[in-house]
Amino acid sequence: MLIKLNGKPHTLPADASVLALAQLLDLNPRQVAIERNHGIVPKSAYGEVALAEGDEVEIVQFIGGG
Repeated sequence: MLIKLNGKPHTLPADASVLALAQLLDLNPRQVAIERNHGIVPKSAYGEVALAEGDEVEIVQFIGGG
């Protein structure tokens, strides 16, 4: 399936969840915020929220510093 990830086209397996996307991108789910179709996805639901053709996904990664 084709989604828009951070404004760019991205291809995923047909049954991908938000958690699967994070894992495919090698991201730690605890260190990112994920928005699907203009709504924040709760971290507790990452494995349950299925992505669909045409979804718009934005991922923000938290970076520590000092």
